[in-house]
Amino acid sequence: MVWFALTAIAQIPFALHHYRRELLRMVAQMGMGTGAMAVVGGTAAIVGFITLSAGSLVAIQGYATLGNIGVEAFTGFLAALVNVRFVAPVAAGQALAATVGAGATAELGAMRISEEIDALEVMSIRSVAFLASTRVVAGLVVIIPLYGFAMTMAFLSQQVTTVLFYGQSIGTYNHYFHTFLRLTDVGWSFAEVILVAVVVMTTHCYYGYTATGGPVGVGEAVGRSMRLSLITIVVVVVLTAMAVYGKSPNFNLTV
Repeated sequence: MVWFALTAIAQIPFALHHYRRELLRMVAQMGMGTGAMAVVGGTAAIVGFITLSAGSLVAIQGYATLGNIGVEAFTGFLAALVNVRFVAPVAAGQALAATVGAGATAELGAMRISEEIDALEVMSIRSVAFLASTRVVAGLVVIIPLYGFAMTMAFLSQQVTTVLFYGQSIGTYNHYFHTFLRLTDVGWSFAEVILVAVVVMTTHCYYGYTATGGPVGVGEAVGRSMRLSLITIVVVVVLTAMAVYGKSPNFNLTV
Protein backbone atom coordinates (compact mmCIF):
# COMPACT_ATOMS: atom_id res chain seq x y z
CA MET A 1 0.00 0.00 0.00
CA VAL A 2 2.85 2.39 0.82
CA TRP A 3 4.46 1.67 -2.55
CA PHE A 4 1.14 2.29 -4.32
CA ALA A 5 0.70 5.62 -2.51
CA LEU A 6 4.23 6.73 -3.37
CA THR A 7 3.73 5.71 -7.00
CA ALA A 8 0.43 7.58 -7.25
CA ILE A 9 1.97 10.73 -5.76
CA ALA A 10 5.11 10.47 -7.93
CA GLN A 11 3.03 10.21 -11.10
CA ILE A 12 0.99 13.34 -10.36
CA PRO A 13 3.08 15.54 -12.74
CA PHE A 14 2.54 12.99 -15.54
CA ALA A 15 -1.20 12.93 -14.85
CA LEU A 16 -1.40 16.73 -14.86
CA HIS A 17 0.29 16.85 -18.25
CA HIS A 18 -1.39 13.94 -20.04
CA TYR A 19 -4.76 13.37 -18.34
CA ARG A 20 -6.19 16.86 -17.89
CA ARG A 21 -9.65 15.94 -19.16
CA GLU A 22 -9.95 13.05 -16.71
CA LEU A 23 -8.72 15.32 -13.93
CA LEU A 24 -11.39 17.94 -14.69
CA ARG A 25 -14.05 15.23 -14.76
CA MET A 26 -12.92 14.00 -11.36
CA VAL A 27 -12.99 17.51 -9.89
CA ALA A 28 -16.56 18.05 -11.12
CA GLN A 29 -17.67 14.63 -9.91
CA MET A 30 -16.12 15.01 -6.47
CA GLY A 31 -17.39 18.54 -5.98
CA MET A 32 -21.03 18.13 -6.96
CA GLY A 33 -21.43 14.37 -7.27
CA THR A 34 -23.47 12.40 -9.77
CA GLY A 35 -26.97 10.99 -9.74
CA ALA A 36 -28.64 11.11 -6.33
CA MET A 37 -25.61 12.84 -4.80
CA ALA A 38 -26.00 15.72 -7.25
CA VAL A 39 -29.68 16.12 -6.31
CA VAL A 40 -28.84 16.83 -2.65
CA GLY A 41 -25.91 19.12 -3.47
CA GLY A 42 -23.07 16.64 -3.72
CA THR A 43 -20.12 16.36 -1.39
CA ALA A 44 -20.44 20.00 -0.30
CA ALA A 45 -23.89 19.37 1.19
CA ILE A 46 -22.73 16.25 3.05
CA VAL A 47 -19.65 17.96 4.48
CA GLY A 48 -21.68 21.03 5.44
CA PHE A 49 -24.30 18.95 7.23
CA ILE A 50 -21.73 16.91 9.18
CA THR A 51 -19.75 19.95 10.32
CA LEU A 52 -23.00 21.78 11.13
CA SER A 53 -23.98 18.94 13.44
CA ALA A 54 -20.50 18.73 14.96
CA GLY A 55 -20.39 22.47 15.66
CA SER A 56 -23.79 22.35 17.33
CA LEU A 57 -22.70 19.48 19.56
CA VAL A 58 -19.57 21.39 20.59
CA ALA A 59 -21.75 24.38 21.50
CA ILE A 60 -24.26 22.32 23.49
CA GLN A 61 -21.69 20.33 25.44
CA GLY A 62 -19.29 23.25 25.80
CA TYR A 63 -21.90 25.66 27.12
CA ALA A 64 -23.20 23.12 29.62
CA THR A 65 -19.72 22.16 30.82
CA LEU A 66 -18.45 25.72 31.13
CA GLY A 67 -21.70 26.72 32.83
CA ASN A 68 -20.97 24.28 35.64
CA ILE A 69 -18.03 26.44 36.70
CA GLY A 70 -19.66 29.76 35.83
CA VAL A 71 -17.64 30.64 32.71
CA GLU A 72 -20.15 29.92 29.94
CA ALA A 73 -19.06 33.19 28.34
CA PHE A 74 -16.03 31.26 27.05
CA THR A 75 -18.17 29.24 24.61
CA GLY A 76 -16.84 31.45 21.82
CA PHE A 77 -13.36 30.39 22.87
CA LEU A 78 -14.29 26.75 22.25
CA ALA A 79 -15.54 27.62 18.77
CA ALA A 80 -12.25 29.28 17.89
CA LEU A 81 -10.07 26.55 19.40
CA VAL A 82 -11.79 23.17 19.26
CA ASN A 83 -13.47 23.57 15.87
CA VAL A 84 -10.36 24.78 14.07
CA ARG A 85 -7.86 22.39 15.62
CA PHE A 86 -9.84 19.17 15.98
CA VAL A 87 -13.54 18.99 15.12
CA ALA A 88 -13.59 20.48 11.61
CA PRO A 89 -10.61 18.47 10.25
CA VAL A 90 -11.99 15.18 11.57
CA ALA A 91 -15.53 15.88 10.35
CA ALA A 92 -14.35 16.98 6.90
CA GLY A 93 -12.08 13.96 6.58
CA GLN A 94 -14.84 11.55 7.56
CA ALA A 95 -17.24 13.16 5.10
CA LEU A 96 -14.64 12.96 2.33
CA ALA A 97 -14.01 9.29 3.07
CA ALA A 98 -17.71 8.41 3.23
CA THR A 99 -18.59 10.12 -0.06
CA VAL A 100 -15.68 10.60 -2.45
CA GLY A 101 -13.41 7.94 -0.97
CA ALA A 102 -15.93 5.12 -0.83
CA GLY A 103 -17.11 6.02 -4.32
CA ALA A 104 -13.56 5.84 -5.66
CA THR A 105 -13.04 2.40 -4.11
CA ALA A 106 -16.27 1.07 -5.60
CA GLU A 107 -15.57 2.58 -9.02
CA LEU A 108 -11.99 1.31 -9.27
CA GLY A 109 -13.00 -2.06 -7.85
CA ALA A 110 -15.70 -2.45 -10.50
CA MET A 111 -13.16 -1.54 -13.16
CA ARG A 112 -10.71 -4.10 -11.79
CA ILE A 113 -13.11 -7.05 -11.72
CA SER A 114 -14.45 -6.19 -15.19
CA GLU A 115 -10.85 -6.06 -16.49
CA GLU A 116 -11.12 -2.41 -17.55
CA ILE A 117 -7.86 -1.59 -15.76
CA ASP A 118 -6.13 -4.39 -17.68
CA ALA A 119 -7.55 -2.92 -20.89
CA LEU A 120 -6.08 0.49 -20.03
CA GLU A 121 -2.65 -1.06 -19.56
CA VAL A 122 -2.96 -2.91 -22.87
CA MET A 123 -3.57 0.48 -24.52
CA SER A 124 -0.31 1.75 -22.94
CA ILE A 125 -2.16 4.02 -20.50
CA ARG A 126 -0.53 4.31 -17.09
CA SER A 127 -3.37 2.98 -14.97
CA VAL A 128 -2.06 4.29 -11.65
CA ALA A 129 -1.58 7.80 -13.02
CA PHE A 130 -4.88 7.77 -14.91
CA LEU A 131 -7.00 6.34 -12.11
CA ALA A 132 -5.24 7.10 -8.81
CA SER A 133 -3.10 10.20 -9.38
CA THR A 134 -5.97 12.11 -10.98
CA ARG A 135 -8.22 11.29 -8.04
CA VAL A 136 -5.60 12.37 -5.51
CA VAL A 137 -5.14 15.71 -7.27
CA ALA A 138 -8.89 16.17 -7.64
CA GLY A 139 -9.32 15.47 -3.94
CA LEU A 140 -6.77 18.16 -3.10
CA VAL A 141 -8.43 20.66 -5.44
CA VAL A 142 -11.88 19.99 -4.01
CA ILE A 143 -10.97 19.80 -0.32
CA ILE A 144 -9.63 23.37 -0.05
CA PRO A 145 -12.86 25.28 -0.86
CA LEU A 146 -14.86 22.44 0.66
CA TYR A 147 -13.03 22.78 3.96
CA GLY A 148 -13.47 26.54 3.95
CA PHE A 149 -17.22 25.94 3.62
CA ALA A 150 -17.12 23.28 6.33
CA MET A 151 -15.30 25.54 8.77
CA THR A 152 -17.77 28.36 8.09
CA MET A 153 -20.69 26.03 8.81
CA ALA A 154 -19.06 24.88 12.06
CA PHE A 155 -18.56 28.48 13.21
CA LEU A 156 -22.08 29.48 12.20
CA SER A 157 -23.79 26.53 13.86
CA GLN A 158 -22.00 27.10 17.16
CA GLN A 159 -22.80 30.81 17.14
CA VAL A 160 -26.48 30.23 16.34
CA THR A 161 -26.79 27.53 19.01
CA THR A 162 -25.11 29.63 21.69
CA VAL A 163 -26.80 32.95 20.92
CA LEU A 164 -30.30 31.90 19.88
CA PHE A 165 -30.89 28.79 21.98
CA TYR A 166 -28.93 29.66 25.11
CA GLY A 167 -29.48 33.42 24.97
CA GLN A 168 -25.87 34.49 25.31
CA SER A 169 -25.08 38.01 24.15
CA ILE A 170 -23.71 38.02 20.62
CA GLY A 171 -21.20 40.67 21.68
CA THR A 172 -19.82 38.42 24.41
CA TYR A 173 -19.66 35.46 22.07
CA ASN A 174 -17.92 37.40 19.28
CA HIS A 175 -15.46 38.98 21.72
CA TYR A 176 -14.07 35.66 22.93
CA PHE A 177 -14.35 34.08 19.50
CA HIS A 178 -12.28 36.76 17.78
CA THR A 179 -9.87 37.00 20.72
CA PHE A 180 -8.84 33.35 20.50
CA LEU A 181 -9.20 32.75 16.76
CA ARG A 182 -5.68 32.76 15.31
CA LEU A 183 -4.87 32.87 11.61
CA THR A 184 -1.95 30.52 12.22
CA ASP A 185 -4.38 27.95 13.62
CA VAL A 186 -6.54 28.29 10.51
CA GLY A 187 -3.50 27.82 8.29
CA TRP A 188 -2.39 24.72 10.16
CA SER A 189 -5.95 23.43 10.00
CA PHE A 190 -5.96 23.70 6.20
CA ALA A 191 -2.57 21.97 6.03
CA GLU A 192 -3.94 19.26 8.29
CA VAL A 193 -6.99 18.60 6.14
CA ILE A 194 -4.87 18.55 2.96
CA LEU A 195 -2.75 15.80 4.52
CA VAL A 196 -5.94 13.99 5.52
CA ALA A 197 -7.23 14.24 1.93
CA VAL A 198 -4.03 12.70 0.54
CA VAL A 199 -4.20 9.81 3.01
CA VAL A 200 -7.92 9.21 2.37
CA MET A 201 -7.67 9.26 -1.42
CA THR A 202 -4.59 7.04 -1.64
CA THR A 203 -6.14 4.56 0.80
CA HIS A 204 -9.40 4.26 -1.10
CA CYS A 205 -7.72 4.17 -4.50
CA TYR A 206 -5.43 1.38 -3.33
CA TYR A 207 -8.25 -0.83 -2.09
CA GLY A 208 -10.27 -0.25 -5.25
CA TYR A 209 -7.28 -0.81 -7.54
CA THR A 210 -6.38 -4.12 -5.86
CA ALA A 211 -9.94 -5.45 -5.39
CA THR A 212 -10.50 -9.12 -6.24
CA GLY A 213 -13.28 -11.68 -6.02
CA GLY A 214 -16.10 -10.16 -8.04
CA PRO A 215 -18.86 -7.92 -6.66
CA VAL A 216 -18.45 -9.38 -3.18
CA GLY A 217 -14.78 -8.49 -3.25
CA VAL A 218 -15.61 -4.91 -4.22
CA GLY A 219 -17.96 -4.61 -1.26
CA GLU A 220 -15.33 -5.99 1.08
CA ALA A 221 -12.76 -3.57 -0.34
CA VAL A 222 -15.07 -0.63 0.35
CA GLY A 223 -15.56 -1.80 3.93
CA ARG A 224 -11.85 -2.29 4.56
CA SER A 225 -10.97 1.07 3.03
CA MET A 226 -13.55 2.86 5.16
CA ARG A 227 -12.32 1.25 8.36
CA LEU A 228 -8.71 2.14 7.62
CA SER A 229 -9.63 5.68 6.53
CA LEU A 230 -11.56 6.44 9.71
CA ILE A 231 -8.61 5.24 11.79
CA THR A 232 -5.96 7.10 9.80
CA ILE A 233 -7.97 10.34 9.84
CA VAL A 234 -7.96 10.40 13.63
CA VAL A 235 -4.30 9.35 13.77
CA VAL A 236 -3.25 12.11 11.35
CA VAL A 237 -5.21 14.76 13.25
CA VAL A 238 -3.83 13.65 16.62
CA LEU A 239 -0.23 13.48 15.42
CA THR A 240 -0.50 16.85 13.68
CA ALA A 241 -2.01 18.44 16.78
CA MET A 242 0.76 16.99 18.94
CA ALA A 243 3.43 18.23 16.53
CA VAL A 244 2.00 21.74 16.20
CA TYR A 245 0.48 22.37 19.64
CA GLY A 246 2.14 19.77 21.88
CA LYS A 247 4.94 22.01 23.11
CA SER A 248 2.96 25.27 23.21
CA PRO A 249 -0.85 25.45 22.97
CA ASN A 250 -0.62 29.03 21.64
CA PHE A 251 -3.46 30.56 23.62
CA ASN A 252 -3.75 32.56 26.83
CA LEU A 253 -6.91 32.37 28.93
CA THR A 254 -5.98 35.53 30.83
CA VAL A 255 -6.59 37.71 27.74
